[in-house]
Amino acid sequence: MLSLHQLTCFLATYEQGSLTAAAEELGYAQPSVSEQIRSLEKSLGVQLFRRVGRGVVPTTVADTLRPHAERVLAAVEEAQQSVQRVKSLETGTIRFGMFGTARLYAGAGLVADVLSRYPGVRVELIGQNSMDVQEDLRRGRLEAAMIAVPSVNSEGLEVTPIARDELVYISRDPARLETPVTAHRLALASLVMPETTWRADDSTRKVLRQMLHETGRNPQTRIEVEDVETAVELVGMGYADSVVPKGAALQLLPRLAPGAGWASLRPRQYDTFAIVHRAGATLSIAAQLMIELATARIRAIADPL
Repeated sequence: MLSLHQLTCFLATYEQGSLTAAAEELGYAQPSVSEQIRSLEKSLGVQLFRRVGRGVVPTTVADTLRPHAERVLAAVEEAQQSVQRVKSLETGTIRFGMFGTARLYAGAGLVADVLSRYPGVRVELIGQNSMDVQEDLRRGRLEAAMIAVPSVNSEGLEVTPIARDELVYISRDPARLETPVTAHRLALASLVMPETTWRADDSTRKVLRQMLHETGRNPQTRIEVEDVETAVELVGMGYADSVVPKGAALQLLPRLAPGAGWASLRPRQYDTFAIVHRAGATLSIAAQLMIELATARIRAIADPL
């Protein structure tokens, strides 16, 4: 089996025409270079050099081997440089998990933040809902993520809360927004709610269920949809009211439901945003970068913790 060390010594000897000069160039002892040449000749079953005076002359076999050895060592050097470029974020792919409505807080802006610093990288923001992102984290498909969590405990994951966003009641009817919405009023409301696929585990719905626990009722949904934009549009049409994060309301109401407004819940309720990764994990430079940039984006809109 050929080794990179053997090929390195072979090329240095070929170029220098001397075992001693090759050893000096490589910073090795001359007997070490001689041993590598002998091992290479033994592996190939050929003679590579003939001794002439104090130097050596390559055989025709050595002439044949030289370009192959150069290509092998050049490929190894290129591989090392590629790894270093990825390590220093010059190239490669950065993957980061985000909760479903992250596009309203840090989607395109977060990607722009990354590419403005490292234009050679490829970026993947992954996740439709915080629950599927957590599953990807547990299975090792993602290194780190920012998700919405109803609490700060998650088995096998390290959870670091970084911000919170108030949940607000949105409606087209001004009378429903004159005072904060109590649990009793919320229990009687006709609602359109997003995240229907994840309705059992969605963080906003979990917070609302906890709020209504004392009333003995769950939020009554008249309409179920997947995305928050559709929910807001339906509120603007007057078909139902909804409860969404304040950051989403501030961005979407003027565009999708200009006739609607919002009011706080009583008591105020919040979605908590947290950085999450597997417990005990050592995060890569790329993951640390995404955490830094995503945290800055979220805290610019939500309340920092």
